[in-house]
Order: sequence, then structure tokens, then C-alpha cells
Amino acid sequence: MGDTMFTEILYILFALIVFPGLIFSTALALFSEWFYRKTAARMQNRMGPSYTGPVGLLQPLADLLKLFLIKEVKKQKYASITLAEVGLGISIASAIASLLLLPLSPIRLSAPYDVLVLVYLYAVWHFIGLVIAILAYPNPFVIAGLSRLIALTCVIEPAMFASILVPVMLASTSCTPKYSIICATTNSWKLWSSSPLAFVSMLIALAAIIVAMQAKLGLKPFDIPEAEQELIAGHITEFSGSLLALYNLSHDIKLAFSSILITYLFLGGPYPYRHLSVEGILLLVAKFMAILFILTLIRASYGRRRIEQGITLVMKYSLLPSIIALILAYLATTI
Repeated sequence: MGDTMFTEILYILFALIVFPGLIFSTALALFSEWFYRKTAARMQNRMGPSYTGPVGLLQPLADLLKLFLIKEVKKQKYASITLAEVGLGISIASAIASLLLLPLSPIRLSAPYDVLVLVYLYAVWHFIGLVIAILAYPNPFVIAGLSRLIALTCVIEPAMFASILVPVMLASTSCTPKYSIICATTNSWKLWSSSPLAFVSMLIALAAIIVAMQAKLGLKPFDIPEAEQELIAGHITEFSGSLLALYNLSHDIKLAFSSILITYLFLGGPYPYRHLSVEGILLLVAKFMAILFILTLIRASYGRRRIEQGITLVMKYSLLPSIIALILAYLATTI
């Protein structure tokens, strides 16, 4: 029994630190940042990352190391560097812990209604960690940026939750445990053909969650809390050095996790192939990069909106459609 417990602890540590934990998440986040910057640059007739590594592949890593090792952390009389580091650490840890709920993880945490755990980690604790870090460096521009971030979050998170519930609800009629992320992600590829109502609800929810994720990531046209021309850099005005590196890493991990989550919940990940098969890996990578491409395309196609315009866009193209999709999904499960 002691050997079994020790082995389980090793598996958990491997999942948290190596795969799909901190090391894998960091590598995937840096690749996502490179792909996002490179693709957006090409869309706008720019070069993008080009010098560090093959086709600039190592530029995000070089930028991260420069901030960690060379740039100095800005100090203020009423600021707390330690508190900011703790907040950003919570933000990063919440996204990494959320990965354990997906089939990608060798240790798959699964239970009835664990969709609430995902939302609790990814929506609640990620945001709380970010708020702690932001408030650790008080500044009028920071507070203005944070107020905009909170206003957007109040409409983004309900839209995201409603969108996530659509495949989870549809899958719960044919697999167990009920309302489980594992159940939904391993069967989501079947839901598109299960019924006309299910197809329509999945399509609407997919579009709604992409808009919600675009806003959650602060990508154009939803980079309102930063708004360099108005707020200098908004909620990250005071971040520099290692703190800015941690913030950028948190954002990139959120970008990668958001793309993985959509890939599994709506596109089925590697399914119908196995995870460890060549076909499954290629299909998973193709779907993941397709989601990244769509997020990048939206970012490159639109300019920043004002705060009231951003909230209206999220409500019109994400919150309302996600509620409609949820109603259609409920009808699909009862008819």
C-alpha cells in the first residue's frame, strides 16, 4: 500500500510539474505566443518574430528570459512585489490545475458535475489571482484598467460558462459521470451528428465561446483594459522585469489552455483516434492550431472598441447566443 501511494504521488507530481503541468504548459504557451504573433504579423504585412531561432520560434522564450534575468522590477513605496508574485502564481496555477480535468493529462480527475470545478479554477481563481497582482501595484491608471477588466469579466464569464455547459449537457445523456468534462471531451465529436438541434446548439456555442475567449484573453477588439493611448497600459502599467514576465507567461498559458479547451469540448481533440496514435496527435495539433488561427484572425481584423462597445459586443455575440445554445441543448436532450 505504501508503494502504491508513493507511485500515485509521483504521478501527480509528474502531471503538475512536467506533463501537462508547468514545463509542458510553458512550452505550449511560448509556441502559442509565437504562432499568434507570427500569424498576426503576416496578416498585417509585417515580419513578426524572425531572428531568434528558426523562423523566430525562440523569440517568445528570449523575451521571457530577458524580462526575468535582465530587466529590473520597478519598485514603489506602496507596492508589494511578493503579493504581485503570489497573485500571478495563483493565476498560472489555476490554468495548469484545470488541465488535469482534460483527457490530455495522464492523471484524469473526473467526477459528476466537475464542470463546476473547471469554471471555479479557470474563471474564479484565475481572475482572483490577477486582481491580487494588479492591486499589489496601486496607480490611477491601474485602477482604471482594473475597473474595465471587472466590467468585461461580469459578462464574459457567464457567457463562457453557458457555452461550456452546452457540450457537457449534450454528452451527459449518453455517458457518465454526468456533467463531467471528461465525458464531454471524449464524446464531443459525436454530438455534432447526434441530432439537428444538437448540431445547431454546438455551432452557436462554439461561436459564442470563441468571442468570450477573445475577450477573456484581452485580444483585439477587447484589449480595452490596456488601451495604451488612454491608460498607458492600464492594469499592467506598473509591471516590469520578472513581474511582467510572469504576467506575460500567465497570459500565454491562458491563451494555450483556452485553445485546448475549445479543441476538446467542441472539436473532440484527437478523437475518433487515440491520444498516442500518430493520427490522433496530428489531428489534435491541427484542431488546436485552427482555433489559434481563428483567435488571431479576429485580433488582426478589428481595432479596439470602447468599454461600452466591448460589453455590448460580448453580450450580443457571446452571452445571448450562448444562452440560446443552452436552451437548444436542453431541448435536444429532452425531445
